[in-house]
Amino acid sequence: MTLSAMDDKTALVLIDLQAGTLAAPTKPYAAAEVVSKAAVLAAAFRAVGAPVVLVRMSNSPNGADMVPGRSEAARLAGGRSRPYDLGPTAEGLSGHDEDILVTKRNWGAFHGTDLDIQLRRRGVTQIVLGGIATSLGVESTARAAHEHGYHIAFAVDAMTDINEDAHRHSVAYIFPLIGETGTTDDILDLFARTRS
Repeated sequence: MTLSAMDDKTALVLIDLQAGTLAAPTKPYAAAEVVSKAAVLAAAFRAVGAPVVLVRMSNSPNGADMVPGRSEAARLAGGRSRPYDLGPTAEGLSGHDEDILVTKRNWGAFHGTDLDIQLRRRGVTQIVLGGIATSLGVESTARAAHEHGYHIAFAVDAMTDINEDAHRHSVAYIFPLIGETGTTDDILDLFARTRS
């Protein structure tokens, strides 16, 4: 893991830290641990006026705005359909008027949202990513961020998954191809040094 730089205009983007994801069993980190790390990152960003983006998953109750297409998701989930709304944002992260709130309908936070516009209006060139699940919402958002030309820093201990192997695969094989990885402490240290 290595972080080489933190841009002057960096935003923190946190994916799906909502009641529905926090209730799921997660690995390798417990959801509460991820929220705690995310809250520390968010506090550091807010303290210097850097953008904090809270991304949440929500679909209309009738599912009309869900992504179409056949998949094996219901079979893999034991016949359960996915929730239309993952619920409120985790306590400790919500309630800050200056935060940017983005509601998505897909795994990734860019397609069909105003995330890119919100970031570009603020001159953001780099994002720090965290959230749940590493291999789904975080990775999908990261791939799109890379394609949109953002530098990406992954807070690998501020994200977790429902499948530990999937988490480790994203962190070891995908993220180094499109960004740089580090711990929350690594990111906080570099963030503080570039703002002193």
